[in-house]
This record gives sequence, structure tokens and C-alpha cells, in this order.
Amino acid sequence: MSMAAGDAVRTLRERLKTGRQELARQYEATGEAAYYLKQHVRLVDTALEELWRCFSPGPQAALVAVGGFGRGELYPGSDVDLLLLLPGAPEGEVAQRLEQLVGAFWDIGLEIGHSVRTVADCLAQAKEDITVETNLLENRFLVGDATLHQELVQAFRARLDAKAFLKAKRLEQEERYHRHQETPYSLEPNLKECPGGLRDLQNILWIAKAAGYGETWRDLKARSFIAPDEYLLLRQCEHFLQDLRIRLHLLAGRAEDRLLFDFQEALAQASGITPTTKRASEELMQAYYRNAKSVMQLNILLLQNLTAEIIPASRTPPVPLNERFQRVGDFLDIVTETVFDQTPSALLESFRLMQDFPELRGMTTRTLRALWQGRRHITAAFRGNAENRRLFLGILQARQGVVHELRRMNQFGILESYLPVFGQIVGQMQYDLFHAYTVDQHTLMVLRNLRRFAVEEFAHEYPYCSALINAFARPWVLYVAALFHDIAKGRGGDHSLLGMRDAREFCVDHKVAAKDTELIVWLVREHLTMSQVAQKEDLTDPSVIAAFAARVGNPRALTSLYLLTVADIRGTGPTVWNNWKARLLEDLYRATLSLLETGDTPGPQGIIQERQAEALRLLRYFALSETVHERLWRQLDTVYFLRHTAEELAWHTRALHYRIQIDKPVVKARIHQSGGIQVMVYTQDQTDLFLRQAGFFAQSGYSIAEAKIHTTRHGYALNSFILLNVFEENPKDEDMLAYLESELARMLEFALPVEVPAAGRLSRLSRHFPITPQVDILADEREASQYVLSLIATDRPGLLFHIARILAKRHVTLRTARINTLGKRVEDTFLISGRSLDQTAERLKLENELLEMLQG
Repeated sequence: MSMAAGDAVRTLRERLKTGRQELARQYEATGEAAYYLKQHVRLVDTALEELWRCFSPGPQAALVAVGGFGRGELYPGSDVDLLLLLPGAPEGEVAQRLEQLVGAFWDIGLEIGHSVRTVADCLAQAKEDITVETNLLENRFLVGDATLHQELVQAFRARLDAKAFLKAKRLEQEERYHRHQETPYSLEPNLKECPGGLRDLQNILWIAKAAGYGETWRDLKARSFIAPDEYLLLRQCEHFLQDLRIRLHLLAGRAEDRLLFDFQEALAQASGITPTTKRASEELMQAYYRNAKSVMQLNILLLQNLTAEIIPASRTPPVPLNERFQRVGDFLDIVTETVFDQTPSALLESFRLMQDFPELRGMTTRTLRALWQGRRHITAAFRGNAENRRLFLGILQARQGVVHELRRMNQFGILESYLPVFGQIVGQMQYDLFHAYTVDQHTLMVLRNLRRFAVEEFAHEYPYCSALINAFARPWVLYVAALFHDIAKGRGGDHSLLGMRDAREFCVDHKVAAKDTELIVWLVREHLTMSQVAQKEDLTDPSVIAAFAARVGNPRALTSLYLLTVADIRGTGPTVWNNWKARLLEDLYRATLSLLETGDTPGPQGIIQERQAEALRLLRYFALSETVHERLWRQLDTVYFLRHTAEELAWHTRALHYRIQIDKPVVKARIHQSGGIQVMVYTQDQTDLFLRQAGFFAQSGYSIAEAKIHTTRHGYALNSFILLNVFEENPKDEDMLAYLESELARMLEFALPVEVPAAGRLSRLSRHFPITPQVDILADEREASQYVLSLIATDRPGLLFHIARILAKRHVTLRTARINTLGKRVEDTFLISGRSLDQTAERLKLENELLEMLQG
């Protein structure tokens, strides 16, 4: 590089840096997105042209802006997409100068995405790759050989197939939607790629440009693809997203398009949002979700309009469905533009017809437009109309299409207009560590899960739930309960109790039968109960089952609560549901159902006799003698038999019947029916045994989901654990069984030192949603010498080990442990004992020490 060229690079680098800083300062003062994007392009254009003059590869080359840069938009952190267009393959001095030119682009501080191609290369690449074709569609000449650029433009336009381009872009959008779970309502959405993001708007303009219909929203309005009010809404939505993306890039200092929790509060403040009863970030995100909803509506309307124009359907006569609706091809259509004005109840009727005619693929554009406009007719009088109430309830009671139509109603503002209480949760954030969606989307996800139980093609997912719901009379009561179970979130107070009142009012207004009303209201009130009992209490304890059965009352209520609970947990997010939770819930359901159906509540001795008899039956399958159990069972007390299932009794007996007195530890591991690993440890009792086991499991990459700690009459520890794999990169459970057996036995036999698990940092989400730790120690109602330790905190690696270490230090014995993890929130319950616990002051010291550890 010559001295003059080096000076030019240094000058341009400083000019570019100063210019960007000035643009950022101006933007913070004015917030004019379109101005910023164009001025940023102009600033970079000037720098590129000057570099070209210093490093031009020759008079027959051209520098062309493509992609977003070619469109004339450049966000603070976006790449500068460039095409170096040549008449032939670069060789010799041309190749060398190209290398210097590209290096200079980087040297002045540009993040470039570049390609070096001939016209023929461009056409060949565009034919093979829709992304390349889209980039080239937005080409803009910068500097160099204008004739060569025109050759590219003409050749590209001549070979551009609007129909093929439309199909490819629609498929690309479907795939993009699928990657983002078909929803814009994730808590950290990508404002460029998510449904309802900038890409939805860009896709429309790309298709329009490819078809020759124009390049701007004004062009589409002029050709009547969009109505004047839709044009204004498009401009507002686009500006909202542009403003947010510019501010996000400036705030992050890089090309960041995800609205991460790290930035939401600062973004809200930069956007001038002041907190009210909600956080500023919550107000911002609610505005974002409503904007995304509008973008998706407009995207649907315009895609249908453009498709009808580019790929006209065969013109077949409309098929009348009734006086208000007709079928046009595969779409539902209104007979006249004024249908909803003349008959407002037709707003709800349209969705019922979509359910009655499942072969319909959607609604025509004019029907969707009229729906959007017609929502103004949904007034208090509309909601009080008996026919409208019948129609809405009918949508929930339909045999098919329930979720599809509720989602369509939500998409076009009909659902929140008809149910104003639902409107309050649209875009409502859930600031916790386990919900992955806004409240309205979580609600629709729960409905979707319930419906999937009832659909034959999904019966393989949860066969037991599918069998139950298909035998359940009037399953629509579950859908109503699901619709209202979280309806009162964000209002303050107990959302279950507040939601109960809303549910009752709905049922009374819609003339739901008294029995069904009581069930729906009860489900809304109790929708968290089954999960809490299953995950926090000892399901082998008959009193737990009896108390839960008394609360439920009858098999129909039990079945409905079980189905709603499974659907609810599965609808919180992809990481919360697991086989362990599924097993706990099913065990609780089956045990309670048996009690409700028989009405028999056997005492402890009766339960023990039943379990022992079943265990002996299982042992006979292994050709063991009738007395094989006697030596071991003589050493076990009532508590052991009550806390372990018959299958566990049989497993322990098979493993230990011939080695009751043994010096070496016995460790057995197997795949548990929950999908995790079950480990049995039998060894002479030793100091800090649970602490050592907890440390070993944590070091091995497992969390303890359940622990049953027992000491036999002759002083041996007989402990049982359910382990869940913490990290996806861990070996498969099947491959870890031998390792767990041999290594844990070796550690215990040779009293190897306890390895303290790596402390691990709190996750990013945990930092933004800190949980105030809670520790409570209360006397166990069933056993005077025992206490229940309840703990709520943010999960982190090695947490259980550190709890165990504190318990060991204070000579507290752990009897059982139930570990309940909801995302990054843990709600653990331990049954503990120890002489010191009988003193109130000692219990307070233990609580404080645990709290100090959890806060550290």
C-alpha cells in the first residue's frame, strides 16, 4: 500500500468513526429512523467510493451494493453487503488489487460481506440459492463500470421468475416461522427474524419488486394491494421496528437483533418509556408484541393479495354456504363487503364455519380485512347477545379446529374484543425463570396441548392422556378452564382466585350447566395443586394420597385436573417438562383414582402387607426361594416399607438378600421408568454420607430429583436416588450405569475426599429474574421428631451439595428429599431430623445459614 493510500485509509477510518458518532448523537435527539438509515448509507457510500479510487481493480469492474445496503438501509451494526462485479475471473494484478481493496474496507472499520463474481456467476448462483437471488434483487450501483452493472440488471431481470420467487419466499417464511416456534411471543424475540419482525415486511417488498409491482408501500397502495389505513399502519409498524433495531444496535455496540433481557430495560428508557404499574421493559415488550401482531396480520393480507395476482387461481364460481358466506376455491369468503356491518354476529359465525368445513385453507383477503375492521362492532351489547354467546361457546365445543380458530381470533383482535379480560393478558410478560411465552400465548399453548391429547394422529405422544380425554364426557369444559386458568395474571393478588370469578361469570353468561360450571371454576382455582402435591410431597405416603383425594372429591374432577396439569406444565416452555414430572403426575393420578373408586383407605399395616405381597410376587419371576426376603426385611422398619414401592422392595431384595452383612459398599444403578437413573446405595453408615453422595453425583453431571435416605436396624445405610442428566453433552444414561456403580462404590469404600462441585455462575436469565431465597423449617405433622425443610431459590450447579454440607456441619440427618426444578427455579422439600432442631434458636441459625449460602 502506498503512503497516499495509507493516509487515505487513516483519514477515512477517522471520518467514518466521527460520522457514526454524530449520527448516533443526532438519533438520540430526534429518533428519526429513516433519516438515520439513509444518512448512514450515504456516509459509507462516500468512503467506499474514495477507496475505490485508491484501489480500483480496473476500469471494467464495478462496485455494487446488495442486500439491505443495496436497499438503502444500514443499521449501526449491520454488515455492508457488496458485490465486486468483474467482466471475467480475477487474475494477476486485478486479483492483487481486489485483495488490497477488500483489506482497505476492513481497515477503515467496515464489517463487510462481499462476493467477487462475474455476471454469469451471479446468474448461476441466483438460480441455485434464493438468498443470493434476493440479495441481487436489491442491487444498487456505487462506482466503476456502469455499463457492466446494467448488463447484470438486464440479465437478472430477464431471468427472474416471479412465480418461482414467490413460492421460494413463502417456503422460506414458513421455515423461518418454524424455527421460531410459529410465534412472535417468546420472551426474548429476534426483532428481525421472528414472526412479526422486520423480515415479514421485507418479504412482502421483495415479492412485490420481483413481480414488478413496486418497491415501496406507497407503490403497493397505488396499485390497491393495501388500503389507505393499512398503508398508515404498515408505516407505523415499520418505523417502530426500525427505531427499536437502531437503538438495540447502538446499545449493544454490535449487530444484535435479539431483544435480550440484558437490554430490555435500557431500551425502554432510551425509547422514552416511563414505568407505571408495570416495569418500563414490560411496557416496551407489550408494545412490541402488539406491533408484531399487526405485522403478521398485514403480512397475511398482502401475501394472499400478491399470490392471487402473481399465481391466479382457476376461476370457479363461488359456492354459497349460507346468506352471508360463500366458498371461493379453498377459502371462506363474505358474500358482500358489508356482511359484518349488517349482521355483526357473522363475525363469530365465520370461525364456526371454518370449523364446520375443515377443507377450507383460510379466509379470503377481503374477509380478513372485514374481520379486522368489523371488530368495532363487538361492544357490550354484542357480548350480551344470546346468539353471540351461543356462537362463541360453540367454537369451544366444536369437534375440530378449536385452537386454529382461537388463534385466528386472537390474531385479528376478535378474541380480546369478545373477552376483554383476555385482552389484559395479550403480550403480558411473565417474569420468572420457567415460562417461555407471554400469558396469552401460554394459554393458547395449553389449549393446544389439550386438543392434541384428543387428536388420533398425536396419540403416540401421551397415550395415557389421549385415552383419558377420549373417554371424558364434554371435554370442552377443559378448554374453558384452560382459557381462564391464567386470565388474572398481572392484576396483583392470587390469580387463581381472581380467575375463578371471571370463569364463573363467563359460565353464567353463557348458560353453562351448573355441574360443568362448578368443575370449570374449581379447575381454575386448583390448577396448580396437583403439580405441587406430585413434586413436593411423598407419594408413597397414604395420608398424602388420602388428603389429595379428599380435595379432589371424584374421578371426573381428578381426571380433568390431571389433564389440565400436564397440558399446563408442557405449555410453560421446552425445558420444564420431563419424564420425571410425567411419572410423578401419573403415579399421583393412578393412586388417587384407585382410592376414589374403591373408597378404601387402608392403614399403614394394610399398605405394607399389600406392598410386601406384590414384591414377593415380582421376586418369583427370578426363581428365588420363598424365603429369600427374610434376612433383609428383618432389618427394615415400617418407615422403609411405607416410603418404597413394591417394585423397589423387589429390586433391593434381589440385590442384597445374600450380602446383608458386608464390608464393601453395594451400588446398583438402572434406568428408571421416568427416564432418569435410579441408584441404590447400601453401605455401613458413615459420617457425611449424603454429602459425599451428593458431591459425587454433581461431579458426574447429574442432579438429584429424589432421595430416600434410610438406616437399617443393624446400622447400614440403604439409600435410593433418582438422577437426572444436567447437561445435554453428557454421555447417555445407559452408558453411565457401570461408571456410577463402580466409581461411587470406590469412593465410599476407600473414603476418598469429597470433591466440591464447581460453583458455576448464575445463568443470564437468573441475573435478570433474581429469586428472593426462602427457607422454612416446620415441625412434621406426622412425626414429632422430624422437621420439614422447604427451600425456594435460583438453581445453580452444586446447589444440593452445598445444602448437604450445611446440614452435615450441624449434625442434621436427611431422611428424604424432593427436588422440584422449574426452569432455573428450585422448590425443594427435605424431611430432616436431629437433636439440635428441637431448639427454636438452632432452627433459626440453620435457616439463616442456608439463606446466607443461597444469597451468596
